[in-house]
Amino acid sequence: MKETLAHQLADYACALRFEDLSKQVVHEVKRRVIDSLGCALGAWNEEPCAIARKVASDFSAKQGSTIIGTGHKAPPDWAAFANGCCIRYFDYNDTYLSKEPAHPSDNIAAALAVAESVGASGRELITAIALAYEVQCRFCDAASIRARGWDHVTYGAFSTALACAKLMKLDPKRTRHAVNIAGVASAAMRQARVGELSHWKGVAFANAARHGVFSALLARAGMTGPGPIFEGQMGFEKQLGVSLGNVGEKFTVPFAETSDGPASMILRTSIKFWPAEYHSQSAIEAALSLRKEIGDPARVRAVTIESHDASVDIIGSELEKWKPETRETADHSLPYITAIALIDGKVTEEQFQPERFTDPKIRKFLENVKVERNEELSGLYPGAAANIVHVDLADGRRLTRRVDYPTGHAKNPLKDSQVEEKFNVLVHPMLGSDRARKIIEIVWKLDAAKDVDELMKAMEMRREKYRDSSTSLGMTKARST
Repeated sequence: MKETLAHQLADYACALRFEDLSKQVVHEVKRRVIDSLGCALGAWNEEPCAIARKVASDFSAKQGSTIIGTGHKAPPDWAAFANGCCIRYFDYNDTYLSKEPAHPSDNIAAALAVAESVGASGRELITAIALAYEVQCRFCDAASIRARGWDHVTYGAFSTALACAKLMKLDPKRTRHAVNIAGVASAAMRQARVGELSHWKGVAFANAARHGVFSALLARAGMTGPGPIFEGQMGFEKQLGVSLGNVGEKFTVPFAETSDGPASMILRTSIKFWPAEYHSQSAIEAALSLRKEIGDPARVRAVTIESHDASVDIIGSELEKWKPETRETADHSLPYITAIALIDGKVTEEQFQPERFTDPKIRKFLENVKVERNEELSGLYPGAAANIVHVDLADGRRLTRRVDYPTGHAKNPLKDSQVEEKFNVLVHPMLGSDRARKIIEIVWKLDAAKDVDELMKAMEMRREKYRDSSTSLGMTKARST
């Protein structure tokens, strides 16, 4: 009988070695770790991050993992959850666009937690992260699950389980059972990302990562999971109504020859330049360019945004997007994000504070913002994430800007210096310039590190930045702007 997809994934994960990775892939993993830790430290004081940290800090483990910003070691699945909430919450971590869009750096919290708990080396961590990117992105290429009412984080349970099994050095059989356990309870509802959005929008993958870590822990101890998890009579494909097609062919061992080498999907992912949902990035860039020409936003009479189907469906069609009541809705609103870029001439965390997105003047401006589907732009997706912004002025003129590949896109990547700059903007208010630089230096040398202890210790906050976990929800804000 042909081996199941779980068999193929397990064989691939167990066979992958650091030496198989290209220098470009290794370097890109380091860039994503820098970017993700910057996002985590920048969002550290946000309410859902503080909630997650408070809950996780109630538990300790002798072979635990550090909750970022503290010296506390929690069970690795709880640490993955608390740290994953921070990485994701600002909607500022990286993106992969395909049939199913995703944020593959969400996997990093789980990989870091398990790497610390088992004493894995920097090279082993890098390999596990590259593996997680590969798995999640390949699944996203195979089928859209949001179209069927399921959330993209569902795929993350598999990618994190495999990355953790790799770090635990499980054999193929136990790795397969980690996949089976992860899959049987992984399906997450898309309701997390429709209508008026809640805290859960930013922490849903952290929960999937927690489940992935837990699944690997159970498999390590000998727990077996139901299979075949994908192809079975009541398996993943049947229940979610998807066909994963030839995805297994992407995980053949020995590795298929590709120009970028094994586990290189990370090279096709994009880093965000602005703290907002990815499909809005090109609209922000277009709006900021127009703002320079417009000058006074009071001259604007109306705005029309032409966008592709994925963008309209996810961030530009629901009524709530024109009247956001939460930060989560605001950073997932194409009309609001574009409008605020035109009005303020910048898009930072400041633009996602309640006093901005509930301002009556902004609400009035949004009444004259339209979002339209553009067939040509839809045809370019996911290779391009294009938006066209038209601004009609009071004097009768129409100004137009189109951006296909926003800054940070895989086809328009950030320089290393820009990745560091983004990190510094987020982290300086929390740790200061010297400690921020230290973290960057540690990550650039990650492939030479015997473990991740130095990195985790480098991120511990000074006491004045936080109170102990019992009062963490009363923390003083330390904003990044």
